[in-house]
Amino acid sequence: MMLLVLLALFAPSVFAQATPVPTLNSGDTAWMIVASAFVLMMTIPGVALFYGGMVRAKNLLSVMMQCLAITSLVTVLWMIYGYSMAFSTDGMHAGVTNWHSFIGAFDRVMLAGLTPASLYQTVPESVYVMFQLTFAIITPALIIGAFAERMKFSAMLVFSGLWLTFVYLPIAHMVWSGPGSLLGDLGVLDFAGGTVVHINAGIAGLVACLVLGKRRGYPHTHMPPHNLGYTVIGASMLWLGWFGFNAGSAVAANGNAGMAMLVTQIATAAAAIGWVTVEWIVHKRASVLGMASGAVAGLVAITPAAGTAGPGGALILGFVAGAVCFFTATRLKHKLGYDDTLDVFGVHAIAGIIGALLTGVFAAPKLGGFDSAVTSPLAQLWIQCKGVGFTIAWSGVLSWVILKLVDLTIGLRVSAEQEQVGLDIAEHEERAYNLS
Repeated sequence: MMLLVLLALFAPSVFAQATPVPTLNSGDTAWMIVASAFVLMMTIPGVALFYGGMVRAKNLLSVMMQCLAITSLVTVLWMIYGYSMAFSTDGMHAGVTNWHSFIGAFDRVMLAGLTPASLYQTVPESVYVMFQLTFAIITPALIIGAFAERMKFSAMLVFSGLWLTFVYLPIAHMVWSGPGSLLGDLGVLDFAGGTVVHINAGIAGLVACLVLGKRRGYPHTHMPPHNLGYTVIGASMLWLGWFGFNAGSAVAANGNAGMAMLVTQIATAAAAIGWVTVEWIVHKRASVLGMASGAVAGLVAITPAAGTAGPGGALILGFVAGAVCFFTATRLKHKLGYDDTLDVFGVHAIAGIIGALLTGVFAAPKLGGFDSAVTSPLAQLWIQCKGVGFTIAWSGVLSWVILKLVDLTIGLRVSAEQEQVGLDIAEHEERAYNLS
């Protein structure tokens, strides 16, 4: 009897010690504010310049406009329902598969319950909402590179809104929302968005360029990048911003963030070298566009592994991604005949798949990784395969349905005359360059 009384008196304090109440950490908060700004910079102006330099001069403003418009559209949708659908944990239970394993509830619609005092781990929840918003922005912005120079602006807006709702938000929820999420409970490792961002966007890009068809004149008409200087500046901003993307995903200013930053740098450099090494062997030269594209391939590949891979794993992963993406971006699309304008599939999907799969290998402590739960690299590789396969199927099927729906209602593609004139004039009645 006395034992029961003692348990009743002291048990609450014991449980309180076991589950400490989250407290604000100013260092973590400061870093996450900076990381959020870094990731937003990746889209505007990073992707805008990176893609803008690779299109023809008559379509520069259209690409930049699409990046600005997606940033604005996704921000509003994220506030209204996106954050809730991606990160609400209402109805989720670890090990239980139900409707909320696939998509979040609507209890956080219009950011209900968010106050200056709300916390996510050790940072204000408002900062976490902003951080995740920047991921939701850049993902559909990456897709535009696949259909650049031929989709209507209105169709792009409708597609982006629907794609965010039915493709991005569910995948983000299934991977990142915590115990009870479909792919999270399966054990899929994706630290910063290999499946959620890059495979997701890359597959959607492939489907989009197949549904729209080739640019008029492709591949017989020469369509060189109009300003590689913009592309290099954009790639450099992506490289810098990616430290927020990967190191920021630690949601803390700690050793995990520091290691994520280091392996991101190593993998990116290795991929740039891997790409130009193969290019040098094949073409007897190293191109500026190749170096920039290789760096982006490395950034993509290390993204899912940034929180678990060590420096050695990052070096191998980056070099492999750069070398392979050289072939998928320059040879595969010509061999198969699809017009992926700016190599969204060839770089983002392929490097994302390589990174997601090799995350399962290089996360293992026996191979220099830092995930003690990965005792068997082969077993984790199989789990990663299932995550990759699911993402490919989800994004591929739903992207096709959305594109067909948009095409049947408002139409996807500009007219032949508009495409010939260029989307800057045809869609926006503006020119990027007035040299007179």
